[in-house]
Amino acid sequence: MRFLVSRLSALGDVACGLPVATALKQGHPGCEVVWLCDRRFAGIPQLCPDIDHVEVLEKDPKKWKAQMQALGKFEVGIDLQGLMKSALPISYARCQQRVGYHWQREGSWLFTSAVRPDPSSIHVVDQYVDVARAVGGVADRAVFNLVPNPDDVAHVQELLRDLGREEGKQLVLANAGAGWGTKRWPPELYARLVRDLGPGVTFAFLGTEADRVAFKEVVAAWGSPDPKGLGAPKDMLGKTNVKQLVALISLCDLHVAGDTGSTHIAAALGRPCIGLYTLTRPERCCPYGQYDRSVSIAYADVLQLAQETLNLTPTSSAG
Repeated sequence: MRFLVSRLSALGDVACGLPVATALKQGHPGCEVVWLCDRRFAGIPQLCPDIDHVEVLEKDPKKWKAQMQALGKFEVGIDLQGLMKSALPISYARCQQRVGYHWQREGSWLFTSAVRPDPSSIHVVDQYVDVARAVGGVADRAVFNLVPNPDDVAHVQELLRDLGREEGKQLVLANAGAGWGTKRWPPELYARLVRDLGPGVTFAFLGTEADRVAFKEVVAAWGSPDPKGLGAPKDMLGKTNVKQLVALISLCDLHVAGDTGSTHIAAALGRPCIGLYTLTRPERCCPYGQYDRSVSIAYADVLQLAQETLNLTPTSSAG
């Protein structure tokens, strides 16, 4: 049996969709799962052993029909994104059945049948898995099966050493950026967190070059002098490709960020997260399984959560 899954973008959303592949494999042992993805984010499904092939969608929509036809026949096509760009390739593929995520926009409902989520499925990951269940997938809980490449792990370990990470120090990764400025935690609070977690922690910031403005604001707020000998926050922005980013996050002891893709990768890897939510509903889109760390953005609460996660002695700056 063959399944074609269309989840093209973005980084965190693709990571959130991975349990669909695992559920299909559980329900249909021996089936083939082909994942259709944007080139920028294809590294995520390529690191999931339950996905047999990742097909990078051509940029030119005029080529989509031929590209989909060349993939052969599928019993089921699944649109997990609910947009025209994700549904149209499914419509071109030779699928006996076509289903989709229930939030359908831009006319995507013309090409797939929406699967309504179970009332108990609040988080988007569970709603994705409901789509897999509708076509025979099996999952008592969402399993991401995201596995970093050992060579990428070795590469990012070397990068961290070059940045001055000392052996034995816990690694905290943060992402000061977000798609919308209104989703960002204030830079002065990130800077304060760097100081208050103390010298036993290596604090590094990740993200793309688009997040550099936010990182510079953190560094400016961190300032100097440096009485605790902490060193400036480490700069990992733009230093990794997608697969290396997964490897980097797999090494962290804690990830702190707003509603952005890296938090979903951390959750998929089972790494502890603190989700800093301002506008979006954490019950729907928090790091999966970590709602208890995603409901407050008050500084004292964030610091306490971080200290508890890292088993650090609380500091007087928590107030």
